[in-house]
Amino acid sequence: MPASITSPPPGPGRLRRAARESVSGLPRQFWWLWTSTLINRLGSFVATFLALYLTVERGYSASYAGLVGALYGLGGVISSVGAGVLTDRLGRRPTMLIAQLSTAASVALLGFMAHPVAIAVVAGVVGMATNASRPAVQAMMADLVAPEDRVRAFSLNYWAINLGFAVSSTAAGLIARHGYTALFLGESALVLVCALVVFRKLPESRPAAGAPDGPGGAVGPAPAPVSLLTVVRDGRFMTVVGLNLLLALIFQQAYVSMPVSMGRGGFSSADFGLVIAVNGILVVLLQIPVTRCIEHRSPAMLLVGSSLLAGYGFGLTALAGSVAMYALAVTVWTLGEIINSPTQMGLVVRLSPLHGRGRYQGMYALSWSIATLAAPLLGGMVIDHYGADALWAGCAAVGTVAAMGYALLLRSLPGRTGAAGAPAGASRAASPTVGTGVRTGVAKGADTTAGHDAGLAAAHSPVRREVTQPVPHSAP
Repeated sequence: MPASITSPPPGPGRLRRAARESVSGLPRQFWWLWTSTLINRLGSFVATFLALYLTVERGYSASYAGLVGALYGLGGVISSVGAGVLTDRLGRRPTMLIAQLSTAASVALLGFMAHPVAIAVVAGVVGMATNASRPAVQAMMADLVAPEDRVRAFSLNYWAINLGFAVSSTAAGLIARHGYTALFLGESALVLVCALVVFRKLPESRPAAGAPDGPGGAVGPAPAPVSLLTVVRDGRFMTVVGLNLLLALIFQQAYVSMPVSMGRGGFSSADFGLVIAVNGILVVLLQIPVTRCIEHRSPAMLLVGSSLLAGYGFGLTALAGSVAMYALAVTVWTLGEIINSPTQMGLVVRLSPLHGRGRYQGMYALSWSIATLAAPLLGGMVIDHYGADALWAGCAAVGTVAAMGYALLLRSLPGRTGAAGAPAGASRAASPTVGTGVRTGVAKGADTTAGHDAGLAAAHSPVRREVTQPVPHSAP
């Protein structure tokens, strides 16, 4: 008789063991970083309710609210690259503290602005400050976590983001009943708590120049300088950024184009709230178990599959004539989101040189910021000129193009062996920087494909190694 028939169903013991394995083996500093992310997202009130605040509380037009939202997104575009440079030059911890303190101050200030020009300007500053911490957070996470655990770590962090967003969205509606000023001051206070956690519990993790690749490893040559021009010239990485931009443009349609489409179809705002809630619920429930299934699988296969799920999930919206059908479409593209997010972040880290992670993360964050700015404009234009069905068909086409792009880009992705044919983890000591420093010291303009592939192979080695903490690096 097959084992699957005789095996007992999963009991509480197996579930507890699975949960323990999902969170075990990660360093203590990662959990403090995770905690700071959760606190930050628990207080993400303003961005979610800014449009309602401007139109309902202040009485401004929808066009003005859209302009303020665009300036908020433009601030994120500007800060993504600048914060990436600061992350490498000044350090992860100082960049995070500057961004968080600036966010707390600017959000509180925005709550007291009354003149439309002042509101617009401060909203742009809030957008800059809010997005400035992202490259530093992602770079520090890569510094702290061993390569074989990074997909799991990014997944846990993404889970915290969605959990915090779900709670904050609900809480914000209740707090707003007592006045919108409480929202601004509440977010400012929680961001200050987040900064306090970073200040008290997180040491600087930026690798020192010429640091050994793991305890007892040989000290390599001084790393080659990494500038923004270096990032732009990295064709393979920039292709990943471009493909992510395509997917980000698709995912952003959920927050502007989908409610517009549902409204034109006769659905209420409550119907949209119910449908979009499916996304948050599924991410919270499925992110960790799905990551356990995909953690050591080929990123090429996962990125191709997630691109198709995203594109055709939104494509299904064209067939939606009921709340249930909209919820089904959301379920499909949410599965793509759950698979894509940790896989994509792991790939970005593995393609980044050890001493250029901040700039690389900044360029990756830029793709999301551009999508946040451009997606509403593109979606609205397509709906007005060609209809909503054309937009959803276009999403399916863009998802297909992204899938083909990932398949071509990563077709030479090696298996579980390094470039030299040895097991990926055979000669590497335990270190949070294993597999990401393979390009350190490579001269500018040299062929880095072998280094990329070696890092990708090492990152998917199933061998679990002890994680050691990086040596704190003082900011200059």
